[in-house]
Amino acid sequence: MNFSEKKDVPGSFYPGRLFCFGMGFSSQALAKRLVPQGWEVSGTVRGAPEEIKAKNISVCPYDGSHSTVEISEAISRSTHLLITIPPQPSGDVVLKNFAEEISSARNLRWIGYISSTGVYGDTQGEWVDESSPLLASTDRNLQRIEVESAWLKTGKDHGLPVMIFRCVGIYGPGRNLLVSVRQGRARRIDKPGLVFSRIHSEDLAQTLEASMRKPQPGEVYNVSDDCPSPPAEAVEYACGLLGVEPPPLVPYEKADLSPTARGFYITNKRISNKKIKEELGVNLRYPDYRSGLKALLEDF
Repeated sequence: MNFSEKKDVPGSFYPGRLFCFGMGFSSQALAKRLVPQGWEVSGTVRGAPEEIKAKNISVCPYDGSHSTVEISEAISRSTHLLITIPPQPSGDVVLKNFAEEISSARNLRWIGYISSTGVYGDTQGEWVDESSPLLASTDRNLQRIEVESAWLKTGKDHGLPVMIFRCVGIYGPGRNLLVSVRQGRARRIDKPGLVFSRIHSEDLAQTLEASMRKPQPGEVYNVSDDCPSPPAEAVEYACGLLGVEPPPLVPYEKADLSPTARGFYITNKRISNKKIKEELGVNLRYPDYRSGLKALLEDF
């Protein structure tokens, strides 16, 4: 029986076929949840790293510049589609190269697009939710707004179940402040009043799975933990867990930051995650950076 022939039963969650454009950090976290449940998971990579194949994930080489028969066939077979590739200078490479295949796919039951809370711009520390105005000022985040709209329009025009997930800073195994501290890359930048929001990769993955279980076409979700906090405070906590002295506190005005890094410090907002809890039933495993980093320390 094909997946498209199965009849959904309330509360059921049949193993399907997930294809990810961008088999990176977030996609692998979701695959880790789905593969043990019998799902077929595949996705695009630059090259074909053996460590991904070892996780029972099939890979399709993709350079982001043109379509391939292999990827087109994977889309036609997939029941679920996740897009994590950020906008490029040329726009969204997935819609640019695969819009026709996606629009005509007959088995798709869920399409998730990973965006960023950067679309909200600067609210000077005020809370934002999914209904807040989009005040982005950087080219990158203005482009994200355009791509979000393009995906939602594609969903509406072709009757596809598209959902947008606006994520904060994602951390997890192998990519977190403990690693940065151990490698000597962590910095304490002092900018009074500034807070960052974060999400553990496992909590992002469980949010995506919750949406896959209960698709709501056209919806937008913020994905964040409960505890927006000063970035320097999180670095201090990580240093304490490792038993090392924290790096010196550097005033923001005197910090030598790359344009990309400085971009994280020019906007200040608190991200509400109320919607994923109330509408998707998400119960965060790591509601703040303390619980997340402490758990990561056990396997560090």
